[in-house]
Amino acid sequence: MTNRTLCLVALFIPFVSVGAQYPTSPPLPAPVKPAQFPPFQEATLPNGVRLVVVENHKAPVVSISLSMAAGGIYDPTGKEGLASIVAGLLTKGGGARGADQISEAIESVGGSLFAGANLDFTTVRANALTSSAPLAFELVGDAVARPTFPDKELELLRTQTLSGLQLELSDPAAIASATFSRAVYGTGPYAKRAKPTTVQTITRDDVVAFHKARLRPSGALLVVAGDITLAKATELATRALTGWTGAPTGTVAMTPPAAHANQEILLVHRPGSVQSNIYTGGPTFLPTDAQSYPLRIASRILGGGPQSRLFLIVREQKSYAYDAHTETARPKGVGTFRAVTQVRTEVTDSALAEVLAQVRRIQSEPVPAKELDDAKNSLVGQFPLTIQTADDVAQAVTDAKLLGLPATYLQTYRTRLAAVTGPEVMAAAKRVMGPAVIVVVGDATKTYEKLKKIAPVTLLTVDGTPMSPSELEVKASAIAVDPAKLRLGVDSFDVVLTQGGQSRSVGYQRSELAKRGNDFVYTEAVSIPLAGLQQNSTITFAPSLALKEIKQNGSVQGQTLTTSLTFSGNRVKGSAMAPQAGGPKTTAVDTTFAPGTIDGSQLVAILHGMDLADGFKMTVNAFDSGSGTTETNTVRVTGRETATVPAGTFEAYRVEVAGKQTVNILVTVAAPHRIVKIMPPGAPLEIRLVK
Repeated sequence: MTNRTLCLVALFIPFVSVGAQYPTSPPLPAPVKPAQFPPFQEATLPNGVRLVVVENHKAPVVSISLSMAAGGIYDPTGKEGLASIVAGLLTKGGGARGADQISEAIESVGGSLFAGANLDFTTVRANALTSSAPLAFELVGDAVARPTFPDKELELLRTQTLSGLQLELSDPAAIASATFSRAVYGTGPYAKRAKPTTVQTITRDDVVAFHKARLRPSGALLVVAGDITLAKATELATRALTGWTGAPTGTVAMTPPAAHANQEILLVHRPGSVQSNIYTGGPTFLPTDAQSYPLRIASRILGGGPQSRLFLIVREQKSYAYDAHTETARPKGVGTFRAVTQVRTEVTDSALAEVLAQVRRIQSEPVPAKELDDAKNSLVGQFPLTIQTADDVAQAVTDAKLLGLPATYLQTYRTRLAAVTGPEVMAAAKRVMGPAVIVVVGDATKTYEKLKKIAPVTLLTVDGTPMSPSELEVKASAIAVDPAKLRLGVDSFDVVLTQGGQSRSVGYQRSELAKRGNDFVYTEAVSIPLAGLQQNSTITFAPSLALKEIKQNGSVQGQTLTTSLTFSGNRVKGSAMAPQAGGPKTTAVDTTFAPGTIDGSQLVAILHGMDLADGFKMTVNAFDSGSGTTETNTVRVTGRETATVPAGTFEAYRVEVAGKQTVNILVTVAAPHRIVKIMPPGAPLEIRLVK
């Protein structure tokens, strides 16, 4: 130790008391203060746009948000999805720029441009450095006042939208959410959802008409935040929106949520699901309701993070699920509350019972003081983090203004939350948590009987069609296919991947159905290098469709796989390989199978010969050559749509093949039937007919 260190220690010692006492608990928190926002400056532009400027010169950044009452609730019947299509096209051509020129212009200055539609509003947002603010305003102006809606971009966006909708059909969470919305809102505007059939019908004329009717300046809200003055924002906005005039036309009658006097379970049958998605909840109230503050606290306590009751009990203590949480939606009209969890199929009823018990608990038992304080402190403390940037501020101000919240809402948000009491939390929970609506998406054959003990159950298909319990007892049908109607020949397909708004070819599929003597031989070659997939299959079957032989070889992610099976009478023998971590798994197959069983790939080959029609439905036993097991598949026509693929434009049946996974296939209405598109589940892929 140096002399200097010794001297410092000596100087310090007299100030240390041997019996010194140190705090054993943290100091009390300081009183919550209102959030500090720069004053909002407001003006009305000559064309009727309401301008709000939140001036802050700490950083050289400007954020612009322009919103119009042009959301999904204004979609015409049969054109659901139109508002989203229009919003998606606003930044794909405007003024003298095309999509590429718009992207290049905003990206070259380090900015961003976005347009989107929710149920109530369409919003265009832009962010840029202060020096590039004129360009940002110009691009926003071009988007809303001078969009060009190129045909090419419409078709690309249509394809992307259909791919997204296809993915939703195989996503149990998306199915549960859509079912929940229909149950809460009935036939009201907030229950509207785009469907493949409605998106297919949207034309450029529809897009132009919607823009002309709803995207008008009168009543639109323009919020500008950051390094800009009211005078400058007014100047730039007026210049950018030159020539944009008029008021929106057409109104929507908002209906109250559907009445649910008694608790009921809507059980959506998704065959083969190994887990169940559970949504419980119901409608809340208008965004201006004073109980929105205690509801936020109640939601936080029940399912708002890793310290919430649902997370700690349903996940940690009971081990029913990986996650359990709550969600609140706050549109301009009546919103929703729901508790959400995803559980193993075998504990579906137990998990639901526990969720309901926790809902009843927060409705009937006083919240302990510490739990209440922790929830309030968490929400109060998080709020400043949500308004750190100019873009954050612009979005927060936009939301508050569009929802009709008080002028001081953002400034007093933290103090209003901090003032919530325990009885207010209970009152809010009693009012809205219900649960008035319970939705379960999963394999109903394994959950129906157990769930009936909790509440009455209504069975639904994935698309919302009512089912009877007897339909859960699936019985395979005799497959009626006239061999003379089977289409012989070669079909070539392009495998297309859609990501980040762009579509590209990533592989091919070639299939052929031929005659060899009296037998039919179906061959299929698939190559998707991006996925590491190469596979060749040969299936031989008799005119009666009875299987004779299956041979497959190829590779998946570097694993070489081969399958060789022979069928005789009602017995199948051979070996099958399937990929798995650590190397392929080989299964010795020597088992019986029911008469009339076909192979899953064979089903694709004989679709051509089925007597497809509106309302067609058939249940078949399908052999899975990869695992050597038989599963039940349901084949049904769910609608019609116009399909445009490289081989041409066709009027097609949408055929759903549902088993452990659901595949949608478009088959021409005109005979002889021909497959024009295959949409595999769970991936943004489409297999499109080329020739």
